[in-house]
Amino acid sequence: MQTKAVIINQYGNKEVLEEGTVTLPELGEHQVLVREKATSINPIDWKLREGYLKQMFDWEFPIILGWDVAGIIEKTGSAVTDWKVGDEVFSRPDTTKLGTYAEYTIVDDHLLAKKPANISFAEAAAVPLAGLTAYQALFDHGKLEKGQKVLIHAGAGGVGSFAIQLAKEAGAYVYTTASPKNHDLLQTLGADEVIDYHTTDIKDVLKDIDLVFDTIGGETQNDSFEVLKENGRLISIVGEPDQDKAKEKNAEAKGIWLQPDGNQLSKLADLLEKGKMKSIVGSTFPLSRKGVYDAHALSETHHAAGKIVISID
Repeated sequence: MQTKAVIINQYGNKEVLEEGTVTLPELGEHQVLVREKATSINPIDWKLREGYLKQMFDWEFPIILGWDVAGIIEKTGSAVTDWKVGDEVFSRPDTTKLGTYAEYTIVDDHLLAKKPANISFAEAAAVPLAGLTAYQALFDHGKLEKGQKVLIHAGAGGVGSFAIQLAKEAGAYVYTTASPKNHDLLQTLGADEVIDYHTTDIKDVLKDIDLVFDTIGGETQNDSFEVLKENGRLISIVGEPDQDKAKEKNAEAKGIWLQPDGNQLSKLADLLEKGKMKSIVGSTFPLSRKGVYDAHALSETHHAAGKIVISID
């Protein structure tokens, strides 16, 4: 079948975004067709658009960007048993050239989770990539435990806002960095101390941090080693940390890449359903060339609070 989508036919700036129609492959036996209600923007989307990831993903054009979806199952593959037509679901689908800036997308059944009934499709679409990234960084890689101290950089961002809530739910003491305009929001999400990175150097106010979750890189990442305790952990989603600095602290430091995981997403769904976690949608745009163009422009500022969502009628 065919789907309308926002696509790219070459790498480049926002001007390469265009509206088009793409033919989807036949459903695999363990796949479902989702009629999309919403998707969301992640920085990896425009990094891929600009060509930074073409060595990693050697795809032919056209490419549909986007790796978050919330919607309704329209069709199921022959071996799908846990899902049926009409189910409301959300997912971080497998990484393919047929992404989610589209009216329809195909998702492997093991990567689906049931959309909580108490949140909107927009709120659900904001969760998968950012929420799973936060979960895996803190727990799978960061080994965060109750009573430990964690520093989460850029707490107001999509990933940071989920990380704060997950860390607090796990019983950690949560420090985060943010602009003053976002301090109240982050305290309502569970941050114990919010640091204004414009006026305060983390090296002056923090020490003996068990885990640093780095979402910024560069100097911020380098400074973070100085606030780590001996044998602490630094987990980054923006590149491989300096191993010489890690050795000085006997720290574990690594860059990670998200693994789509339907079971973990179901854990996040449970927290959302019980009101123990909120999905913060900062801005919403329509699925159109202009809508995606404006959404990418906002994401590229690195100052969007919460998640940027694309609504699909």
